[in-house]
Amino acid sequence: MRTPHVVVVMGVAGTGKTTIGPLLAARLGVPYAEGDDFHPQANIDKMSAGVPLDDSDRRPWLDAIGAWAHDRAGLGGVVSSSALKRSYRDRLRAAAPGVVFVHLTGDRALIEDRMAHRRGHFMPTALLDSQFATLQPLQADEAGVAVDVTGGPEEIAERAAGALDGLPGPLP
Repeated sequence: MRTPHVVVVMGVAGTGKTTIGPLLAARLGVPYAEGDDFHPQANIDKMSAGVPLDDSDRRPWLDAIGAWAHDRAGLGGVVSSSALKRSYRDRLRAAAPGVVFVHLTGDRALIEDRMAHRRGHFMPTALLDSQFATLQPLQADEAGVAVDVTGGPEEIAERAAGALDGLPGPLP
């Protein structure tokens, strides 16, 4: 399997970025970085209180992820990031031009159910509507694939790896 420079596993909260990201990284033989770890504490506090982040909150977070992706260029890696807006993905691409996106997609009810059953995460289900309202799916000119989140984690990761392998053009 070809390995892209860096894969950003994106999508709304509850799609499984933190679960699928490490599985995909293992399949690709590259390191994984948890996007939530790049948030400043102020962002975590805000989300924990049920307050959605705004663009100014996201900039330092996106810049930190972009710096990690830039440092992994030519080496490969997988990082999770909601990357909900085109402008956020553009910011990541500006830092790491070879980045490729895996957009985890799914039915809102399924995602909400998964969020309700996860433990120890700061993002409440109350913010799911704001996530869907903000979401701008990948556009045709963006390097990436959409992968449905029905099924188990291993199945989803396998679909993601297969979809990445099917992207046209050489991926370093």
